Amino acid sequence: MSALWIAHVLVTDEAAYGEYARRATGAIADHGGVFLARGGAYETLEGPDRPRNVVARFPSMQAAHDCYYSDAYQEALSFAKGAAQRELSIVEELPE
Repeated sequence: MSALWIAHVLVTDEAAYGEYARRATGAIADHGGVFLARGGAYETLEGPDRPRNVVARFPSMQAAHDCYYSDAYQEALSFAKGAAQRELSIVEELPE
């Protein structure tokens, strides 16, 4: 079954986070990830307000996990550390 990365982000350093996003895009694509939402309109109903919300679909939980721990993504992630407050989860989708 496919899986989703769901991220909620408050960017505090636009330049560094922009570099993270640029590098992460390739790492995500390399693991079969496709973006379903990336920024855009949102409404926070509960929890902390994080104005950047991202959803990416991967072919499986394992692909999503492997992407996160890949060398390419970890290198990209080094630009996000200290440049944002983030929550990121992997969630398995229901079968169709």
